[in-house]
Amino acid sequence: MTTHDSAIEARFALAKSLAAEAGALALDYFNKRETLVIETKRDLQDVVSIADRNVETLLREKVAKALPDDGFLGEEYGYQEGNSGYTWVVDPIDGTAPFVNGMPSWCVSIAVLHDNIPVVGVIQVPCENELYTSAKGLGASLNGKPLVLDPSRTIQNALTGIGCNNYVTPERVGAVVTALLGMGGNFIRNGSGALMLAYVAAGRLVGYYEPYMRAWDCMAGFCLVKEAGGDFMPFPCKGEDLLVGHPVLASNRSAYAELLKIHRDVEQETAG
Repeated sequence: MTTHDSAIEARFALAKSLAAEAGALALDYFNKRETLVIETKRDLQDVVSIADRNVETLLREKVAKALPDDGFLGEEYGYQEGNSGYTWVVDPIDGTAPFVNGMPSWCVSIAVLHDNIPVVGVIQVPCENELYTSAKGLGASLNGKPLVLDPSRTIQNALTGIGCNNYVTPERVGAVVTALLGMGGNFIRNGSGALMLAYVAAGRLVGYYEPYMRAWDCMAGFCLVKEAGGDFMPFPCKGEDLLVGHPVLASNRSAYAELLKIHRDVEQETAG
């Protein structure tokens, strides 16, 4: 085993442990959500609670204690640069709107980047007692069962996840849905992009596309999909690019070309 491999495996083990701990804390908040103070961010659909902040604080403190030279990027408290070459990218509760409304479609998303590539991806889904895990070269699994994508699944015989937010015009979202339906596909949206990416890795969805997404929502899912045998569109992670949103596409290889065509066609149609 090389030093690099052992460094990834150490972070993989820590990510799995932290996901379980953070998931338990988040679930405790979920079960008493009527006591939480809910705040809005940049619009009425974008919400946050003390649960998001405290779960991220837990993760930050645990990583800093175990690996003080690692960087850390979280949705709630931003970016802290490290000098080890590894950066943790975390969404403490992805799907806060479903969370505060009592729906189970939310998760804790933990990724580790090395050389701007996700090398660890762990997603804990507390309401379903599901743990998705992956690391570079070690495969992907769901509750310990290996995940391997089925090449017979296509846009036409499976579901595609679609994400949207108010960074993207309604017209652009509508064009994506129209194009997908026009290819004979169908779509679903559950309020958590990270969770839908995990579903791609598990074969529950054939692909996921969102025109604008942040790194903390997608990095763990990218690692999961790649290790399960799928593909994802490159997401800029160097320097300031890591801190802003970009289009996200990840899918079974059998659907990638068609979804990439939808992305390119819609971008061209709605440019300007």
